[in-house]
Amino acid sequence: MAEASAGPGEAAGTAADAASGRTVLVAGATSPSGLAVARALATAGARVVVVGRDELRVHALTAEVPGVVGEVADLADEDEVLELAMRVRARLGQVDGVVHLVGGWRGGGGIPDQSDADYRVLERSFTALRHVSRAFWDDLVASPAGRIAAVSSTTVARPSAGGANYTAVKAATESWMRSLAHGFATADASAAAVTYRVGSLAGLEERLAASVVALWDPGADATALNTATRDGATVPLAE
Repeated sequence: MAEASAGPGEAAGTAADAASGRTVLVAGATSPSGLAVARALATAGARVVVVGRDELRVHALTAEVPGVVGEVADLADEDEVLELAMRVRARLGQVDGVVHLVGGWRGGGGIPDQSDADYRVLERSFTALRHVSRAFWDDLVASPAGRIAAVSSTTVARPSAGGANYTAVKAATESWMRSLAHGFATADASAAAVTYRVGSLAGLEERLAASVVALWDPGADATALNTATRDGATVPLAE
């Protein structure tokens, strides 16, 4: 699966204008990358919902980025996600974007060391993506510019024994995103699914944030984005 630039625009000013007024949910928002994405979207004029499991960390984030809406939910729990969707719609209306940043790392050793316990922890990220994308599917399809973005790993193209559990979850994430792209195309929607691949997000938070905002650039054509995603393309954040 080759890495390729899948089309988010580079014109930050134009993208900022296009993102203004969009309602975007950032899942797993209490990470450094979540903070950067939430701040960039808010600066661009988007209505931002930040979601995390830790109430204190969510409150700290809303204090650091004025204007964002904080929500506490376990996104691996389907009932909690459905309740979250109802709360968000009641407060802000239809969602135009979902940024999936639920992640984490467990690994090391070799194949015998890839424990079920570690896998279950890592699997929560994929489960959360499935729940959130299903819960907000109708919103994204109905939006004039629906967008969903997720972060994968360069290890999908170069798996290792020590990261087998982690890479398997990321490969499943990419497969799900390709299925979302197919679903958007089948529905003839102006929505798009985009996957970023990184070795590590550390140090790339601002680059990720800028690229997410640029997903609403008028030059970021949904059909092209979905075609690229379905063909296995990802957006590399670093060479």
